[in-house]
Amino acid sequence: MGASRALHFVFKVGNRGQSARFYRELLGMRILRHEEFEEGCKATCNGPYDGKWSKTMVGYGPEDDHFVAELTYNYGVGEYRLGSDFLGMTLMSSQAVSNARKMGWPLKEVATGIFETEAPGGYKFYLEDKEQPKQDPVLKVTLAVSNLQKSVSYWSDLLGMKIYETNEEKQRALLGYADNQCKLELQGIGGAVDHGTAFGRIAFSCPKEELPNIEALMKKEKQKILTPLVSLDTPGKATVQVVILADPDGHEICFVGDEAFRELSKMDPNGNKLLDDAMAADKSDEWFAKHKMQKASA
Repeated sequence: MGASRALHFVFKVGNRGQSARFYRELLGMRILRHEEFEEGCKATCNGPYDGKWSKTMVGYGPEDDHFVAELTYNYGVGEYRLGSDFLGMTLMSSQAVSNARKMGWPLKEVATGIFETEAPGGYKFYLEDKEQPKQDPVLKVTLAVSNLQKSVSYWSDLLGMKIYETNEEKQRALLGYADNQCKLELQGIGGAVDHGTAFGRIAFSCPKEELPNIEALMKKEKQKILTPLVSLDTPGKATVQVVILADPDGHEICFVGDEAFRELSKMDPNGNKLLDDAMAADKSDEWFAKHKMQKASA
């Protein structure tokens, strides 16, 4: 496969305010862009929901050369059930460790100089207590797998990832598309992977002309295609083409045409304001409280 890039991981969030505080104030990420949608995504970017939702991209720098987080918020859904699928995102930032301490956010040292913390919703983050590098501080995303050998074969043989490390004893493998990109770590858990309702999605880009080849290869190899090649529109922005796959454990994988995605993902200087305005205008919590009801748990 040609020049592929690791782009982002999708998290479903039930509380935008708490989530924004964690990513902005604790991790020290910036709001790169914020978009509101009146109906569900054709490629189920927001999960299996067809109502109003929003997408907020947060990261340490432009999506052209940083791995970022996509926070999807479905209006009316207050929480999601975690599974065993997402095991954590690791980043290098002593500033984030310091921020967590100042904020009184729970931190647990799990190895020398490595602290575990949780984003709202229960998503685990591992913070290396070292000076934040000038390049992207996001080092890896760790996903659970039921059969390490089978998963490594899928990601390396079919999707063209380079294998950086394997450790059969610890049932762990590290893969990636380039030395300077966020890596994918696969961790065997010795059983079936549960995706809960909070399941996310990892996204990569590739040259647009390769998308039909990826789809054809998956059909030939009898692998799962969740969304065949489709065009996605964002009002006022570039239209992108994507194909959505599922690996042997059902982890969702998005491949998007690189050229249009670079156009779509340009940083919006109004991103912070757009998010803050959307949160201020979202009266759903007050509505549910007034009617003595709770938001749905997915």
